[in-house]
Amino acid sequence: MRTASIISRTQRLASRVPSRAVIRSNHSTPSGKEGPQTTHFGFRTVPTGSKESLVREVFSSVAGNYDLMNDAMSMGVHRLWKNEFVSMLNPGSSGPIKCLDVAGGSGDISMRILDHAREKFADRETHVTVSDINPDMLEEGKRRFKQSMYWNTPQVGFEVANAQALPFADNSFDLYTISFGIRNCTSIPDVLSEAYRVLKPGGTFACLEFSKVGNPVLAQLYESYSFSVIPMMGSILASDRDSYQYLVESIARFPKQEEFAQMIQDAGFRTGVQRDGGAWTDLWQGIAAIHTGVKL
Repeated sequence: MRTASIISRTQRLASRVPSRAVIRSNHSTPSGKEGPQTTHFGFRTVPTGSKESLVREVFSSVAGNYDLMNDAMSMGVHRLWKNEFVSMLNPGSSGPIKCLDVAGGSGDISMRILDHAREKFADRETHVTVSDINPDMLEEGKRRFKQSMYWNTPQVGFEVANAQALPFADNSFDLYTISFGIRNCTSIPDVLSEAYRVLKPGGTFACLEFSKVGNPVLAQLYESYSFSVIPMMGSILASDRDSYQYLVESIARFPKQEEFAQMIQDAGFRTGVQRDGGAWTDLWQGIAAIHTGVKL
C-alpha cells in the first residue's frame, strides 16, 4: 500500500521540486566505510567510533525516566507535538500500512500510529516495527505495550537495530518515522540513506525533532531555559545532570530547518518547497519541527 495519500499536502508541494539522485554519505558507518576520525557528542569532539556507545549510555541512563526527560526538554508539550505528528501522517486513511518507527524504543509514536488507525479508520491490520539501538529503551517500549491491546498481536514487533545499518530488506515499509532521535546518530546522511533504502517507492519519511527558533527573543529565552534549567532538572529529578546536559547540547548542534531539509532532499526524497509549511512544519515557533519526504 503506497503512503502517498497519507501526507497528500507534502506530495502536492513535492511535485514542484526537481528530483535528486540518491547521494550516499562518506561518513563512518557500522559497515566499516572510511570516514571522519572524529565527530561531535554534544559540544565535545570524540572519536567517531565512540559516539554510538556514549549515546547508548545516555539513553540507558534516562530510559526509566523517559517521560520526565521529554517533559524537561519540551516544557511538557512533547505529547501535543507527537499527537500532531501522527495526525499529520494520518495512518490508516488509505488502508493498512507497514510502518517502521526508528529510535522508537519508548513506543510513544508506534502506539499513537496504531491508535490513530484503529480509532479513525477501524484499521486493525496496520503493523509497526519498533526499532531502537538501545535495548533498555526497547524494553521500556515493551513494558508499555504489554499494558495495551496490541501486545501479542501481529500489529507490533520489536527490533534492536542501528539506524545507520538497518536489518531490513529494500522497499519494505510504507512509512518510516523517527522522533527526537536522529540528532543522536553519528551520521545523519547515513540514517537518511537507510531510510530511503527500506521504504517502498511512494513511501513516506517523517521526522519530528527539536529545531531552531526563528523569533530572536523566544530563541534567547529558550536557550537560557535549555542550558540553565534543563540540566538542573536532570540533576534534581533524575540525579543525572550529565545526560541532560548532553541532550541540550545535541539540540544546539542539530542543523537548521533549511539545512536538514536539504539533507533529506540529497538522500533522494521529494519534499515540499524550502519553507515552513512546505518541506517542514514548525511547532511552537520552531522549538521543534516536522520534516517529511516521499521516496520516488
